[in-house]
Amino acid sequence: MDLSIIIPLLNEEESLIELHDWIVEVMNSNSYSYEIIFIDDGSTDDSWNIIERLSSQNKLVKGLRFVKNFGKSQALHAGFKAAGGEVVITMDADLQDNPEEIPELYRLIKEDKFDLISGWKKKRYDSVISKNMPSKLFNWAARKTSGVKLHDFNCGLKAFDQKVIKSIEVSGEMHRYIPVLAKNAGYGNIGEKIVQHQARKYGHTKFGMERFINGFLDLLTIWFVSKFGRQPMHLFGALGVLMFIIGFGFALYLGIDKLFINPYGRLITDRPQFFISLTAMIIGTQLFLAGFLGEILIRSRKNEARYTVSEEINLEASKKQYSS
Repeated sequence: MDLSIIIPLLNEEESLIELHDWIVEVMNSNSYSYEIIFIDDGSTDDSWNIIERLSSQNKLVKGLRFVKNFGKSQALHAGFKAAGGEVVITMDADLQDNPEEIPELYRLIKEDKFDLISGWKKKRYDSVISKNMPSKLFNWAARKTSGVKLHDFNCGLKAFDQKVIKSIEVSGEMHRYIPVLAKNAGYGNIGEKIVQHQARKYGHTKFGMERFINGFLDLLTIWFVSKFGRQPMHLFGALGVLMFIIGFGFALYLGIDKLFINPYGRLITDRPQFFISLTAMIIGTQLFLAGFLGEILIRSRKNEARYTVSEEINLEASKKQYSS
């Protein structure tokens, strides 16, 4: 199969039929073998019924329905597990991503051998103050922190070689940082393509300003995980040893001063250096233990359910619990 097109959605009943027809037209005009996988992330409107109707008309349409809203990252994770195409395309369901971009994205993966191509909505039709400016700041911080030179990390339109999506774990709210996850997994051939951004035709955005706050917090998380996620002792242990050495140094100074330099001076417990020493050694010990416990947790972590699927269409998976 040439293409798997993964579309996470939440309450997009107005756009689904139009999006489906547009994708099918592009697929047929390019003679691609394909599948369209809709992941309904707990919609409360008629979205799932529309997906069922589309699947009855087109057997290449597949669907997963979550019992509640688990988030875009979990929806993409489920789609990645189900995808069988050599090239995987992700796109949003609100018609702001143009299916006409798919053939070029496919070519970049198959012919130019990119691992991942991320869309760049260079010209946007969103609000300048509430979306464009925060987005530019967010993308700048992401580039500086991750070392991945992309202009638009959060663009939903991306193309992947299948081996990439089968090698990464998208959890929490990490869908914004899939290129960073891919780089950390060893897939460094990451490119970017300017894509057309279309104004939202139906409904309204499901994301508010809080997504940028969450995005920056997730950026700190992924920076830490990428550097110390496999060996937390390298950070916590080093900080712990440093703090303990500082505390021990003060204690040694106080001991030498009391024994040999000024034996009849103030009591050690009356001097501020005593409390600095005690606090530093306690913090150092705690940091060291945090690193040690982190190492144990990594080695003993068990799979746990991250989302629950209530219904499936045209998918063979029998298990309803999807684990990391």
